[in-house]
Amino acid sequence: MADDAEEPAKSFVIFGRDVSQIPCFRNSFLYGISGGIGVGVLAFLGSSRPHLSTHIGFGSFFCGTIVYWMACRYHWSTRRFEQQQLQEAMRRQALYEGTKVERELDLKSA
Repeated sequence: MADDAEEPAKSFVIFGRDVSQIPCFRNSFLYGISGGIGVGVLAFLGSSRPHLSTHIGFGSFFCGTIVYWMACRYHWSTRRFEQQQLQEAMRRQALYEGTKVERELDLKSA
């Protein structure tokens, strides 16, 4: 009971970076893999050519992963920028609270 040591979380490291710490990595690959498998199976059902279906499936995996990665990172970047702006505004509000500058800003905004 005294030695309730928690096991460290298993992580996957690529090029010296823990991929669990990279935003959008997991979702991008999950959507890419599922899309690639789905499109590959549909291509096989439509053409009955395994070699062509493999190429189509891998291409859709690659394209789906890249497209989702770019969209997710764009939204992540905009949210992060807005959070930084809000944090700075809150810092200024706390700094100006109860001062003459706050009263001037209230008059301008009213």
